[in-house]
Amino acid sequence: MDARVKYDELTEFTTKVLEGMGYPRENAELTAWVLVEADARGISSHGVGRLDFYEKNIKGGFAVPTAKPTIVRETGVGALIDGNHAVGSVVAKFAMEKCIEKAEKVGAGFATVRNSNHFGMAGLWAEKAAARDQIGMSFTNTRICAIPTFGRQRILGTNPVCVAIPAAGKIPFMLDMATTTVAHGKIEVYERRDAEMPLGWVVDERGVGTTDTKAFQKLFWSKSPDGGHLFLGGEGEELGGHNGYGLGLLVDLLCAGLSMGRWSYRTFSGTGSGIAHFFGAIHLSNFGDPAEIKKHVEGILEEVRGSHRAEGQERIYIHGEKESEAHARSLREGVEVDDSCMALLRGYGKKFGIPFTP
Repeated sequence: MDARVKYDELTEFTTKVLEGMGYPRENAELTAWVLVEADARGISSHGVGRLDFYEKNIKGGFAVPTAKPTIVRETGVGALIDGNHAVGSVVAKFAMEKCIEKAEKVGAGFATVRNSNHFGMAGLWAEKAAARDQIGMSFTNTRICAIPTFGRQRILGTNPVCVAIPAAGKIPFMLDMATTTVAHGKIEVYERRDAEMPLGWVVDERGVGTTDTKAFQKLFWSKSPDGGHLFLGGEGEELGGHNGYGLGLLVDLLCAGLSMGRWSYRTFSGTGSGIAHFFGAIHLSNFGDPAEIKKHVEGILEEVRGSHRAEGQERIYIHGEKESEAHARSLREGVEVDDSCMALLRGYGKKFGIPFTP
């Protein structure tokens, strides 16, 4: 049975676990916030269940908890940043703050990043710009997970895209999505729960759809190059699979192409993981009065919300609303943590001598 843990309690415990892995306190607090925020928003694929993945990255030499990002090249609008194999959340915060600073000064700012690591939910970084009357953008490549249209070899990542646009309502419009059907972390959730995944998420080494989560995970971590995630639209071109594939490739070109970094196919080979990111911030004042623009954007969103619903449906959601409402509920009632994740946390509590009695 799933449990609920107080937000602050889960954050402090996660911070101590990360310190046990070798994170400095400041970096541990930031990364714990990133992980717990995901769980609080109902995105368990990017939550505290990823602690095991983070520890493996440290032990494998892919992530260096004490490293800091540096600027390689900078102009008035752009920056090239080397993450120096630092923790992904530390690199993302550094890069996004640089974009926001530039947008405040000259109207827009962009940063491309090489040699980083997993940075958590892309939306956490894009919404920082939205809070400052800026359009926020956050993209990243990942470990190889996905196959191109008409292929069967894992060669691209799940390569998420996030764009946040300020609105006059309680929250901004925030599209935060993998370019594959699902993020790989969601498959890991199904694996922890010993459940079959839906057909249409992945294909096996023959290029045939499968629901066998454990068999796919075994294949995913094997030396076999074949079998992987499907992009949005699925197999072939009939339902637009080539469009999802195009979006995934676009993300790799923005992240790795512009930074001269490693694209998905080359990540986790050599020193560090080599994950690459791209961030952007564009101030609304480029186009008019920010308050008026936000009011107009909210009017559009309201018309979408009020449009005709399909039979049996109670509501039309705007991107970011479900997560915002889940977050508010988590603050009131506690963050939902499933049994498999609770077992993981208790294991870390025992390993590092940290009391965990939620």
